[in-house]
Amino acid sequence: MATVLIVEDQEEILTLAQSFLEEQGHKTLSAATADDALAILTGSGAVDALFVDIILNGDTQAGLELAKRAVELKPGLKVVYSTGLSVTDDMKALFVSGSAVLEKPYTVDQLLTSFSVHFQMGPQPRVRD
Repeated sequence: MATVLIVEDQEEILTLAQSFLEEQGHKTLSAATADDALAILTGSGAVDALFVDIILNGDTQAGLELAKRAVELKPGLKVVYSTGLSVTDDMKALFVSGSAVLEKPYTVDQLLTSFSVHFQMGPQPRVRD
């Protein structure tokens, strides 16, 4: 399974994302700011994927800038963005290559699909009866 760094400034969303990804066997690390995330990324631990909110602490570019810097630090890092904004073509042009995006509110299955299908990172989403 993968190690996923979740960067989200809303604690309840962070906690839920951690719970769902850990339930699937992934290890999670968390940060509430871009600076905290960069400290983790420059550390010695492995990080396979970045799950980052585009808007962090009111800065509408923080998540985009963090993802770009993260991929520079760790080439091959997989990136999934989350946002409450409508995703436009102009915004998509700022995404790192090969990334995925989840528009809030997203479901558990959408979150898990973003990691399992786009990045072949573990089990497929749960199937409900």
